[in-house]
Amino acid sequence: MALSHNIKPDRGLTTRMLMTGFFLVLLYAALIGVLFLVLKSLLLILVIAFGLLFCQYYFSDKIAMFAMHAKEVTPQEAPELHGVVDRLCALADMPKPRVAIAQTDVPNAFATGRNPRAAVVCATSGLLRRLDEPEVEAVLAHEISHVAHRDVAVMTVASGLGMIAGLLTRVMFFSELFGGGGRGGGRNNSGGQLVLIEMAVMLVSIVVYFVSFLLTMALSRYRELAADRSGAILIGQPSLLASALIKISGEMGRVPTKDLRAAEPFNAFFFVPAVAGQGAQDQNRGQGGGGFSLAGLFRTHPTLERRLEQLSELQRELGPAH
Repeated sequence: MALSHNIKPDRGLTTRMLMTGFFLVLLYAALIGVLFLVLKSLLLILVIAFGLLFCQYYFSDKIAMFAMHAKEVTPQEAPELHGVVDRLCALADMPKPRVAIAQTDVPNAFATGRNPRAAVVCATSGLLRRLDEPEVEAVLAHEISHVAHRDVAVMTVASGLGMIAGLLTRVMFFSELFGGGGRGGGRNNSGGQLVLIEMAVMLVSIVVYFVSFLLTMALSRYRELAADRSGAILIGQPSLLASALIKISGEMGRVPTKDLRAAEPFNAFFFVPAVAGQGAQDQNRGQGGGGFSLAGLFRTHPTLERRLEQLSELQRELGPAH
């Protein structure tokens, strides 16, 4: 499923993307069925649902770039950054994505776009300022792997269902809050039925949102491990990626809280989640991949401990020559 000839497909990631897609189709069907009880128009429901999904899928790169205040840069504007991406694409034997820089102090990077041909790889100014060029190359190798694995588009679609369900939950909540008191007189019975239907729709929407959120988080955690592995193999130096992970995780505590909060909605797409203080400690604590933790279900990324453990194992597999 990988676009690159030198970044091999990850069967575990492919299986999880297919399973996530299957369950999301079931959730979409459930949500559409409940909506039909309220709107009584399948055509209207499909227009709304697929309209939102279409916009998110086809304009995901523009939405992400706008929200992160990112700007596409030319080789003349950012020669070092383009040089890194050129080397990685040559190593991976894949088309070069567009290159962008986001002006934020949060040290991070992300890849976005509906498919590899329309992909964008973006580094933040905070990342470029804090890391050495070899470490920047390691981080961007991770992002290039996301593009090659085509998991960016899957994550976009997966998060789209949660967005629709969350929007519907809010609509039903405010409809009941501000419109529920206007039903009376001789229509109490029908009004009561309508209230029950609205409550049922809101309940199903909440369940759909929660389940789609858990599916998205589970996929997000695995895709990060897959990209770590592919990116480290691509550059042949897992220790460089480990060094970048440690440095970025440590630097998060020095970033202003307002900047971190502004970046939080994109955590599932970032190289490292934008958290600080106690949140960063909680994110980094784990059980080495062998235990279960309830908090782990809500993480966008594996713990730092788990990622470093995988890279250490990979370094041993590749040998000291790498």
